[in-house]
Amino acid sequence: MSSTTQQKSLSTMWKCPEMVSEARLRLYNSFTKKKELFVPINGNEVRWYSCGPTVYDTSHMGHARSYISFDILRRVMADYFGYDVLYCMNVTDIDDKIIKRARERYLIKNYMDDSSIAIEKVLEDCQLALKHVKDIRARETDKDKQAMYDKQISTVENSLQNINTLSDMEAKRKKLFDDCRDILPTYLDFNYSHATNPLDNEVFLTLARHYESEFHNDMSHLNILPPHILTRVSEYVPEIIKFIEKIIENGYAYESNSSVYFETMKFHKQHSYAKLEPDRMGDINALSEGEGALTTASNTSKEKRNECDFVLWKKSKIGEPVWQSPWGLGRPGWHIECSVMASTILGSQFDIHTGGIDLKFPHHDNEIAQAEAYYDSDTWVNYFLHSGHLTIAGCKMSKSLKNFVTIQQALEKYTSRQIRLLFLLHSWASTLDYSDHGMEKTLNYEKMLNEFFLNIKTHLRSMKQLNHSNAYTKFDENDLQLNERFSTAKKQIHIALCDSIDTPTVMENIRQLITTTNIYMNRTNAIINRLLLRNIAVYITRLIDIFGLNSSGSSSSSTDNIGFTRSSEQQQASSINVEDIAMPYVEQFALFRDAVRTQAITVKNKEILTLCDHVRNEILPELGVRLEDHAGTNKATIKFCDPEILRREREQALLVEKSKQEEKERRKLEQQLAKEAKEAKKKAPKEKKNTDSKNSTQPTNDEIVTDGATAMANGDASSSH
Repeated sequence: MSSTTQQKSLSTMWKCPEMVSEARLRLYNSFTKKKELFVPINGNEVRWYSCGPTVYDTSHMGHARSYISFDILRRVMADYFGYDVLYCMNVTDIDDKIIKRARERYLIKNYMDDSSIAIEKVLEDCQLALKHVKDIRARETDKDKQAMYDKQISTVENSLQNINTLSDMEAKRKKLFDDCRDILPTYLDFNYSHATNPLDNEVFLTLARHYESEFHNDMSHLNILPPHILTRVSEYVPEIIKFIEKIIENGYAYESNSSVYFETMKFHKQHSYAKLEPDRMGDINALSEGEGALTTASNTSKEKRNECDFVLWKKSKIGEPVWQSPWGLGRPGWHIECSVMASTILGSQFDIHTGGIDLKFPHHDNEIAQAEAYYDSDTWVNYFLHSGHLTIAGCKMSKSLKNFVTIQQALEKYTSRQIRLLFLLHSWASTLDYSDHGMEKTLNYEKMLNEFFLNIKTHLRSMKQLNHSNAYTKFDENDLQLNERFSTAKKQIHIALCDSIDTPTVMENIRQLITTTNIYMNRTNAIINRLLLRNIAVYITRLIDIFGLNSSGSSSSSTDNIGFTRSSEQQQASSINVEDIAMPYVEQFALFRDAVRTQAITVKNKEILTLCDHVRNEILPELGVRLEDHAGTNKATIKFCDPEILRREREQALLVEKSKQEEKERRKLEQQLAKEAKEAKKKAPKEKKNTDSKNSTQPTNDEIVTDGATAMANGDASSSH
């Protein structure tokens, strides 16, 4: 046969398989309001900018909503899809809120430390502060803020009414400062910050650095990966000034009274303003709020050419931080900060910009306009991703409603893994409700995962190493069915991750795969294919690693580490496998306990059985070991767990037992009351019958009187009594 004939023959024997469907990553893009195919600008590299915090206060669960969500997306894109992600985040350390908070703290500290201020003056200032907050309350339209002010006013009024009950001057002083702590700083700032200039930039930056450190600490406790690049506004003022100068040069901004404003309508004629929220282009209230807490419409209306224009550079007033600029002493506006820092680090065009949904307009729309005005182009960011709102027990998060939860408070109640699980069970782009009910479902999901991994490990202990021939066994029909379900689950999970990283669907597929695997393991007298179980457990472990449910330094996707890392391992990032080292000793102890327990059952020795239960329930859990005794067998199952999880399980079991006992007592009482009521109901007719019979044989009053008279007439002495 000739070589040509042979080639033709081979070509007819083999055909390239046709691709049925190719799932590719799509992301929900706020520009188009739909899921778009993700195509990076530069091959496999993804340049990503995330709006960071304005560091003027303690971080709360609203911050966690954004940063955990985007941490999950970032991990999936890097560790699942294999993109080379460059992640940049900013810290806003120049802002009206920071200025106001720093100034208030500075003024109130000086005021409280000044012992020369007489108590009469303190009392007068508290009364004036009360009047000031009442004036603010009268102008407020937001119901939540009205409720907050009402509470403050009530507290201060009660304090002022009862202050004379205290005779000690220092006690009076402390009482006034404690009760007026919410209103006095605002009053002092309103009256004294503009008349004097006691501050320099360092005072404001010190406050910002304090809360920035607190923010990074919170992010670390939530197991959120740090950014590759962090930018601070205070470090980019020279770049901001140059950026503004170029926008003016391009004809899209103008100077007015030593401030600089972006000319919105002129830009809109050449490009497109408010790309994210076009319907809100004339939302003056939102635009005004975006100008900052220290800026009012009455102050700037004469400076603007159009009421929709927004500030790029603010002329600093007395008591505000200042930087030199071509337009005089001032500071950057809020929106320009991100445009400059993102462009400086990532260039004239980059792939992804993320932030909370509440930042869409005007902040992000203004960011886009500024950057496009600077580059005089129509594309700055390709994909804009926004995390959904966070509610607390179905309500808007609000201090006045007492449902304002800080990250630190949340971590006192739940672990970072549990909080992240809650986020994974909900779409990153939709509203997430943080509540005890939602967390209860999350805790049940965590328990399901943990129990699954423990059961798998129990089976794998008797499995040979993979370099041993006995590790590989023939697949029977049940093995093939489970393996096919495993294959289907992996396909469905891949499709879900391609579908704008749909983690709720992924978590549901994991749950279904675990349910199927549990049924496979729990078959009576079944032969278990341990290698198949190991493959499933390693795959699920890899997913929870990618999602950040294990510590960042974890290597759980390796064959030796399955399931959740221990909290101590997370803290110490230890590479030591405690289970492998301890298992031989624990096994021997468990066998000894099994033998003692079996003998105690035989001779009916309750004291020894109690000791066996005590070591199982109280001693070993503190060491991270769970022994499970099973009816019908004298051999306990050994499971290594996080001691903290076992403590919570024991506490929960005690609470359940207490609840059962209380319910038992309640039912017993109800039964007793029902029995008494039933008996009383039975007795009632008899008692009525007896009463009626007694009444029928008893003489009437008239009869008694008549009989008495007769007796007296007859001289019956006994009746005279």
